[in-house]
Amino acid sequence: MNTIERRMLNVTELRSLGSGKTIQGYAATFDSLSQDLGGFREIIRAGAFHETLKSANVTALWNHDHNFVLGRNVSNTLQLSEDRTGLLATIFPPSANWAKDLMESIDRGDVSGMSFGFKVRPNGDRWLRNGKDGLPQRELLAVDLFDVSVVLVPAYPGTSVSVKRSLPLLPSVRPMPSIDLRRRRLHLTELCAC
Repeated sequence: MNTIERRMLNVTELRSLGSGKTIQGYAATFDSLSQDLGGFREIIRAGAFHETLKSANVTALWNHDHNFVLGRNVSNTLQLSEDRTGLLATIFPPSANWAKDLMESIDRGDVSGMSFGFKVRPNGDRWLRNGKDGLPQRELLAVDLFDVSVVLVPAYPGTSVSVKRSLPLLPSVRPMPSIDLRRRRLHLTELCAC
């Protein structure tokens, strides 16, 4: 199947980062059965995103609309990782008014979902005839990820939304030298000043 598919799940967190904010949530959770997706249910298995996270160019969007880009992993405004729970997305949105309005809606609890756009990799899914509720069940084992989106209606039962204060996002910085190295540099500077 070469069709891009999208699934929705609740946003878990909205944290303030200094003057800006970050949206954080699970775009997918592992081993959690979806709602009825039109005659079948779906479950995502741990590791389904492992390969795609190594090289995928993933965009964070508002309602899967490419006119509303919240972040992108190649520009470090979107961070994605798999953990025991699922696919964790941390988005550093722009300061555009529409993004501020979206974050206000998330903060109020009006918008509480996330979705993900994907294609199934070859042999990346498995179907069971009779899953829960007698519906066929699809297991996602390996997918190519294209986007994660904040959405209004989630397909997977989800988690809550919260607002927290946090430190500002800083650019990558080289680590501070050790105390011994700083002392040596100070000593060398003193010797050279003679």
